Amino acid sequence: MSTQTHRLTYEEYLKTPEIKVRFDIVDGVMTIAPTPTVAHQRILGKLFSKLHQFVSGQQLGEVLFAPVDVIIRREPLRTRQPDLLFVTNEHASILGDQVEGPPDLVVEILSPSNTRSDLEAKLSDYATLGVGECWLVSPEARSVEILGLTEGVWVRFGISGLGEQVRSRVLPELDLAVVQLFE
Repeated sequence: MSTQTHRLTYEEYLKTPEIKVRFDIVDGVMTIAPTPTVAHQRILGKLFSKLHQFVSGQQLGEVLFAPVDVIIRREPLRTRQPDLLFVTNEHASILGDQVEGPPDLVVEILSPSNTRSDLEAKLSDYATLGVGECWLVSPEARSVEILGLTEGVWVRFGISGLGEQVRSRVLPELDLAVVQLFE
């Protein structure tokens, strides 16, 4: 006996009720993410607070946190929900009920449930969309890895650990010590 998976279209997806869990849709198939840990949420809260304060103080754009859908493509439907994203004022037109275009920056806080292939798939989708910069925050290593998109390929701009500052090319004036995320 075989089971058949119904693949959501973009139009069907828009008609679904709002749910309070995180998920990605890959080729029309919804995959529910495990509930974030308390440590994950603490890091996300600190990171959002610091970025929001900086971005709003400089009137640079908008910072949003999960769950919010980033539409990678409509057919077959593919969405991602990064832990955090930043969109500049110049790209604000991509913000509607979902994010329909590349955020300038996405942040993924790594969890024990993340597999290498899951992370590579997310990074591939972000590259396809044209996201400019991705931060990989590792609670285990207590570090932030900065990846920048160069000619469609992710290039490591640096890894910052405790005692160091995050060096963003999207937000070059940001003053963020890595230790602030893990205190």
